[in-house]
Amino acid sequence: MKTALITGSAGFIGYHLADRLLAAGWRVIGLDCLSPYYDVRLKERRHAMLAAHAGFTPIIGKLEDPGRLMALFDTHKPDAVIHLAAQAGVRHSIDAPRDYLEANLIGTFELLEAARAHPPAHMLIASTSSAYGANTQMPFDERQQADHQMSFYAATKKAGETMAHSYAHLYGLPTTMFRFFTVYGPWPARYGAVQIHQGDAGRSADDVYNHGRMSRDFTYIDDLVTGITGLIDAVPGDQPVSEQDNLSPVAPFRVVNIGASKPTPLMEYIAALETALGLPAEKNLMEMQAGDVPATWADTSLLSQLTGYEPQVSVAEGVARFVAWYRAYYSDAEG
Repeated sequence: MKTALITGSAGFIGYHLADRLLAAGWRVIGLDCLSPYYDVRLKERRHAMLAAHAGFTPIIGKLEDPGRLMALFDTHKPDAVIHLAAQAGVRHSIDAPRDYLEANLIGTFELLEAARAHPPAHMLIASTSSAYGANTQMPFDERQQADHQMSFYAATKKAGETMAHSYAHLYGLPTTMFRFFTVYGPWPARYGAVQIHQGDAGRSADDVYNHGRMSRDFTYIDDLVTGITGLIDAVPGDQPVSEQDNLSPVAPFRVVNIGASKPTPLMEYIAALETALGLPAEKNLMEMQAGDVPATWADTSLLSQLTGYEPQVSVAEGVARFVAWYRAYYSDAEG
């Protein structure tokens, strides 16, 4: 039985990934600090569902705590490490940059030090489409330079890529950075571009930035997890798989996009929500927020070459699945 260490295991992506690996027969060690940045009740519920699997071991704590990850690596000797834990959010990084310094930089450093002492077969570390920053050439291609990040959040994630490359070079640690795009689906960290609440007070209006003149490469959670799990066996070596491959010339290290490879206008996504819910959204049209970008679009050619990946779930279908989960979850919570 192979062992995977997943950081951020109580989060949206971490939960779905852990569930997929457990179902495939993996033993999963899940580390999460249950940060209140997102709904802690959802995190506790996700961990409780994972705990129904005999192969799941939950660990509650911060990855940036000195020695915590070293002890986990020493005890469990993971074959694969999937590092998802991070302080997320563009706006919050303007208000509380130290949170990003500690979780995203110090936390990643602690992970790299533990991997240096107890090397796994493969480390997969989450980055973000925000790393492309001010780039305007689309679709975003992993071979593009990405040097002009627009938020401190994006800057810390790009710095994490650079840190990981140095360890891959110095210590021969096979490392894949995966940049994911706008992920949505059941059990989310937040409810999407527009939240629509029903209750005695009616529906709440939600902020829609840049007056809705934005597009995103919306990626359904099942497609994202398929991409991540496929990459576990795509261990970087010393030869690129194609001209598309950005494999480092000095390290077993590459960057891979995981997305739907299709930009969807924000207003089209909102319309899918309205259709699935059968009621109109209350939209509060706003100016572009500081640090944000108007569009994202992933080139997933490299991921396809490495794993055979092809996204399966359309925005209309994915939003309908999310709304069905949302209604069932809150019906249970209220009933």
